[in-house]
Amino acid sequence: MKKIAFIGAGSFGFTRNLVRDLLTFDAFQDCTISLMDIDPDRLSYIERAVKRLVAEKNCDVKVEATADRAKALEGADGVLITILAGGVHVWRYDVEIPMEYGVDINVGDTRGPAGIFRALRTIPVMLDICRDIEKYAPNAIVLNYTNPMAMLCRAMQSETSLQITGLCHSVQKTAGMLARWIGAPIEEITYLCAGINHQAHYLEYKWNGKDAYPLIRKAVEEREEVYREEKVRNEVFKHLGYYVTESSGHDSEYNPWFRKRKDLIEKYCIGSTGWNSGEHAYILKTYLEREDTWKKDMDEWFEQPVDFARGDEYASHIFNAVFGDNRIFEFNGNVRNFGLIDNLPYGCCVEIPVVASKRGLVPTKVGKLPPQLAVLNNVNAMCEEMAVEGALSGNKDLIYQAIYHDPLTSAVLGLAEIKEMTDAMFEKNKEYLKDMF
Repeated sequence: MKKIAFIGAGSFGFTRNLVRDLLTFDAFQDCTISLMDIDPDRLSYIERAVKRLVAEKNCDVKVEATADRAKALEGADGVLITILAGGVHVWRYDVEIPMEYGVDINVGDTRGPAGIFRALRTIPVMLDICRDIEKYAPNAIVLNYTNPMAMLCRAMQSETSLQITGLCHSVQKTAGMLARWIGAPIEEITYLCAGINHQAHYLEYKWNGKDAYPLIRKAVEEREEVYREEKVRNEVFKHLGYYVTESSGHDSEYNPWFRKRKDLIEKYCIGSTGWNSGEHAYILKTYLEREDTWKKDMDEWFEQPVDFARGDEYASHIFNAVFGDNRIFEFNGNVRNFGLIDNLPYGCCVEIPVVASKRGLVPTKVGKLPPQLAVLNNVNAMCEEMAVEGALSGNKDLIYQAIYHDPLTSAVLGLAEIKEMTDAMFEKNKEYLKDMF
């Protein structure tokens, strides 16, 4: 009987969907699913939801729910981490303080000043989780879904002996979007995608073995509805020649070109929908609203029929490949760059093809990125390296220096202004960082 532990199981969307996917594999019809969360209300709701999935699937899966992390982890073959350290009510300052200084952040969960402070709060918690995994499930495959992906994975992979990778659905979802634009069935698409999390690019994108970039370029340039769907990403594609993985709302934060002036924000960032929204602090507004509506949303889910169609998240396929039926599976994962991308910093966290099999997780060497992409990735990767090293060593200067060099922040503010902004962010986070600096 295999055991899979969910740490931060109260992240309903991820937990429900990942459990549903697991139940579609023959290898996990009699597994144990252990749900762990520190919020008893959320844990109770997700336990009911998972038990409902198991009952409707009519399988022999055992469901456990606990606030005891050690109990959840003991003997686990696979671990999924989906936590939020500190909650939305401290995260909001990661977005609101930069905005006071003119740094207009849309999402703020990955990099830049907001992502760095989110990493500072989360790295100690993640390392505590990893130490428990080393103690109670040292051979487990550990899959992280928590942001900021690159900085957290870099910290966990450098400080522990575990087999860890980080997963983001932007790669497969963008591949599907591009296929839709050119009218291609996604099963006929192949691609090579590499870079850093949320800023990887499709170095190859083929339809039945033939380069599909000319079709994508034609769709972007000739169809207004396609251009408007992803204005930021389409502009980057038009000028740099390769398509980036993460949505326009996210991507607009990771470079100096779209959010440094109000007229640029209005021209390129506002007017899309969903996660692509260019409006200031879109995701913060969404999450604050969810704080008041999550129970209602869950109650509505219990009234709806269950769809057991497998989703496009990687986790269940990875577990199946390593300790299920051993069907080899290739995915894009976050790993340290030990000779995998030649022109990115050695040891930084990169997002590249990884092969999962009964041998475990084996990354694929990519070689060199095109120079225009390497420049973009290098700046952000070096900022992430400084932030992680600052967090691990207690060197506060490295945190300031990482934010000084952030592309969007440095396009808007001078050094003294960035220092003042960062000091304000440290003040709001002092309870979370008092043992770090």
